[in-house]
Amino acid sequence: MTTPDRAVPDSSVCAPGSGDTMTVGELLVRCLHLEGIDFMCGIVDGAHIPFVRHTAAYGIRYVNARHEEAAVHISEAYTRLTHRPAAVIGNPGPGGANLIAGLSSAHGEGHPVVALVCTRRSAVNSPDRGGAWQSTDLVAMAQPVTSYSALISRADRVPEQVRAAVRAATVGRPGPALLAVPDDLLTQTVDVSNLRLTSAARNRVITMGTGDTEALERAADTLAGAERPFLFAGKGVLWAQASAAFVALGEHLGAAMSTTLGARGAVPEDHPNYFTIADAATLRAVRGDADVVVVVGARLGEYDGWGMPPAWGDPEAQHTIQIDSDPRSMGLNRPVDQMIVADAGAALGRLVELVGQRCPPRSGVVDAERYAALHLEAVAAATPVVLAEPEKGVNPGQMVMALRELMPRDAVVAVDGGNTTLWAVALNPVYEPDSFLYSVKMGYLGTGLPFAIGAKLAAPDRCVYLVSGDGAFGFNAMELETARREGAAVIAVVLVDDAWGMERTAHRFAGVPDSQIHGVELSSVRYDQLARALGCHGEYVDTIADLAPAVERARASGLPAVIHVKVDPAINATPVGYEQFRDARTY
Repeated sequence: MTTPDRAVPDSSVCAPGSGDTMTVGELLVRCLHLEGIDFMCGIVDGAHIPFVRHTAAYGIRYVNARHEEAAVHISEAYTRLTHRPAAVIGNPGPGGANLIAGLSSAHGEGHPVVALVCTRRSAVNSPDRGGAWQSTDLVAMAQPVTSYSALISRADRVPEQVRAAVRAATVGRPGPALLAVPDDLLTQTVDVSNLRLTSAARNRVITMGTGDTEALERAADTLAGAERPFLFAGKGVLWAQASAAFVALGEHLGAAMSTTLGARGAVPEDHPNYFTIADAATLRAVRGDADVVVVVGARLGEYDGWGMPPAWGDPEAQHTIQIDSDPRSMGLNRPVDQMIVADAGAALGRLVELVGQRCPPRSGVVDAERYAALHLEAVAAATPVVLAEPEKGVNPGQMVMALRELMPRDAVVAVDGGNTTLWAVALNPVYEPDSFLYSVKMGYLGTGLPFAIGAKLAAPDRCVYLVSGDGAFGFNAMELETARREGAAVIAVVLVDDAWGMERTAHRFAGVPDSQIHGVELSSVRYDQLARALGCHGEYVDTIADLAPAVERARASGLPAVIHVKVDPAINATPVGYEQFRDARTY
């Protein structure tokens, strides 16, 4: 990965502190600032005062959330859109434990979040005396879901350990790190005159560069000679801000292109060379026919068919080139013929030049008409469900399509839920990079609203909307108050069927009679009224004709908004893509 903080502070930046002495709390903030961190989220505790009080002076925005897990999700989305690491805080004991639940999301999705948790004072915590209030081994708890988890036990090691944490979070495949600090250490003063306080550019690798020159030359030779190249983008393309170079290479080669679920938007989804992941049959045909495949910034996980047949061609017959900044991702699930360890943007930019020297531009994808016919078959199969007349409320497929037409092309969409996500993946196209937020690796319910808030805080000029199921929305609905307080005017569209919709579908798919389906029903809740009670804008929609004026009023309000959409529960139980979703997890 190219580290997600291309704009890093200069090493000559001076601290607001006076002289050479400051508290450990202020030193901690100063070190975060030097690493390019400008955003922190969490729930403030008395133990945090010695460092949170200094955040504004160092240009770090602090946002108080309503739950520490949600705070991590807010910071995750902030990192995605800014391409910089962000921080999150948790208090001793339960607050830190709540935060670790969120770190499991950041670990799975590859988001560089640095968690700062306080522990009880050293006298009762190192080692634990037993019976101490809120004494929890947060360092050990975080280790399975972080790249770095450590206790800061000495004031003079703060700079070193902050560097280590941010380095672990950003170099290679990104992910979370955790630093625990005894609360009594934060108030101690320290002479910083002899400490190493340097900027990110001097502390860690900021870019991997273009990679091995000979490897790039060989890759260019292979691609210039390919008849049916296929290019596949993972989130590493987004982190490296390399979408334009990726598309340029695909266009020059006349290559078919697609992305992982998490990298949606790396290729505009109305591009003639793009093949959607929502149509597995056509994508399988395209990948199977390819003679050369290029995988950039992707590990080829379960939703990608592990990069193996039947979802892909036989790696013994199909030449594979992989570009990644993390050597550990090379050949992870699919054998690779040519490996290029590099920054995706730099390597792709150079490949565009080298391929351009070797072959002229090609007109388009070979056999495009055959693939178009296959795609029309998939569309025809889905059409009856999308056109079905609802007995009550709105057809969720029609709602998602109509909603997309009402939003700007460059809008950011967050999706959350089970069946709701399937509707959104199939029927809500994404056209720009950094415009799609979903818990791909974890399927983590409740991430949607925090993701939307974090995106809006990172990109206040962009339209940000959420498509969520009612079950998922309930996890972190109180973060509407955070959005209102922080001025994050997101639009949350909640598809309401008063149930855990995907669980209802799973029971019926398994042939369970309705009389034996238990635990899937939810009480009727008016989420628009909940929004208004929290100072936000609320709308209620139960016909498709009501949607457009409701969206218009929501956008005009300038407030965070919830549009409660009553959807037909029977149609919602048969979402487009459900069988494909199940099949993807059987290879």
